[in-house]
Amino acid sequence: MKQPDAGFRSGFIAIIGRPNVGKSTLLNCLVGQKIAITSPKPQTTRNRILGILSRDDAQMLFLDTPGIHRAKSSLNKYMVDQARAACQDVDLVLWLVEADRPIDTDSPVHEVLANVSTPVVLGINKVDLVDKDALLPMIDAYRQQRKFADIVPFSALQGTGVDTLQQVMLKHLPEGPRYFPEDQVTDLPERFIVAEIIREQVLNRTQQEVPYGVAVIVESFQENQKRNMINIGAVINVEREAHKRILVGKGGSMVRNIGKAARLEIERLLGVKVYLELFVRVQKNWTSSDRMMKEFGYE
Repeated sequence: MKQPDAGFRSGFIAIIGRPNVGKSTLLNCLVGQKIAITSPKPQTTRNRILGILSRDDAQMLFLDTPGIHRAKSSLNKYMVDQARAACQDVDLVLWLVEADRPIDTDSPVHEVLANVSTPVVLGINKVDLVDKDALLPMIDAYRQQRKFADIVPFSALQGTGVDTLQQVMLKHLPEGPRYFPEDQVTDLPERFIVAEIIREQVLNRTQQEVPYGVAVIVESFQENQKRNMINIGAVINVEREAHKRILVGKGGSMVRNIGKAARLEIERLLGVKVYLELFVRVQKNWTSSDRMMKEFGYE
């Protein structure tokens, strides 16, 4: 591990909040490229995702987490546990709320933060959607709930105030080493990111309960050096036959559209041509099966 100059800061920052507050959008904005999938649908993120921001004077290690909510199924409990675990052994917690929603007085996030002794910064996202006059009362109301290290309004989608948020978080990090090479933006394997990109396209194209019962497994990932191409085979697992029919579509139209959109995104990520083959398979009630969840990588 390279030892940086004196005064170099580094540390881990857990990004937490309710579903759909913009955690993954912020992570992508901070690191300067897309490593976490985004969707208007809640509960898009299922795993902790590490994003690495390297600067000349610091290395900031962000943990994007699933939205904290009242969990019922095994999968949802797993997701909330991921968020809880991320708050342990970090140097800073960033709690995201939305400027265009009422004050979060009865959030399960409060239960998580009740056991956190780490400094907490409150980030008020989506300020582009409200009048500036509405922010001061909101900030005052949140200050009455708990003591925050700082409160920063910003817009992850527009990028407004994100530099300020970054500087505020940086001042709360300790001096430390550079944990990762300067050009590395995540520790996730390519297979994981590819599976997430495919799941993102499912989220974008399906409604109701279908996307929440989907797990994508990349079963083959082979480089063809002669053709400068990567051949990828992936399985989209669903809980019901009806969901499979929706994902396959008439004459296979839906799965082809998912595959085409995912392939283009994967090619941008990997920088080479990709041949992507998708299959849809039924695994009944997998979101309630500990065994199946483990098989699909949700341990």
